[in-house]
Amino acid sequence: MIYEGVLTKMKTELKETVQYYMIFEQDFLNVNQVIDKKLSINFLHYFCLNCEKEKKIFTNGVCYQCFSTLPEMGEWVMRPELSTAHLGQEDRDLDYEQKAQLQPHIVYLANSSNVKVGVTRKSQVPTRWIDQGAHEAIEIVEVPNRYLAGITEVALKEHVSDKTNWRRMLTNDLKDLDLQQIKEDLKQYLPEEVKDYYLASSKELEIKFPVLNYPAKCRSLNLQKTPFYEGVLKGVKGQYLIFEDGTVFNVRKHEGYGVALTVQ
Repeated sequence: MIYEGVLTKMKTELKETVQYYMIFEQDFLNVNQVIDKKLSINFLHYFCLNCEKEKKIFTNGVCYQCFSTLPEMGEWVMRPELSTAHLGQEDRDLDYEQKAQLQPHIVYLANSSNVKVGVTRKSQVPTRWIDQGAHEAIEIVEVPNRYLAGITEVALKEHVSDKTNWRRMLTNDLKDLDLQQIKEDLKQYLPEEVKDYYLASSKELEIKFPVLNYPAKCRSLNLQKTPFYEGVLKGVKGQYLIFEDGTVFNVRKHEGYGVALTVQ
């Protein structure tokens, strides 16, 4: 079976075990159903997800020109504390920024390799945690805009990491952590502006991923350097495909890459 199209972030569904879907223009693939089968990936061409031209992808599935101009690629996305829509101040497109920033946001703790603090729109829970490969997560505060979430993250990352160690996550090198206790310990460091938004009764969510075997070591597949790869798929975690030989493929990093996937 051959699936051909442009890669985008895998869609996910929280079930007893996370369900993964690769969506193409004319077809879709439930990735869970091809675990333990041979899968080949053949890079065909670039395709900017915004301007739809065959231009080299810079990041997030778009070319450099689109990355430099699109409102959803503003610096406030990666650094929420730089959000200014609540002040009525425009970065690239105030209307877009108000819709994106002036909505409920969650600051959370997630454990994928080590405990980390992060920010996401409330509408992206639990998708954000799944995409990070977190096997457990808990909400700390729910705030009404992205700026308040950003300053909370800045305050808390003085005490816990804000990064995921992807190698440890993919080799399943996990620590057994009490997120509820860590959350309680961090409460004292919340900025004054967000203390009233603390979620005292939030509960830890556990997430199970469809992985048959984790590699002892892993190496990342880059389609720019290696345009064709073939291997036996052993699982999916975060936005990564995990293969029997220790190769891992970050689907999200390859958004905008036109490929042919062959399942044997």
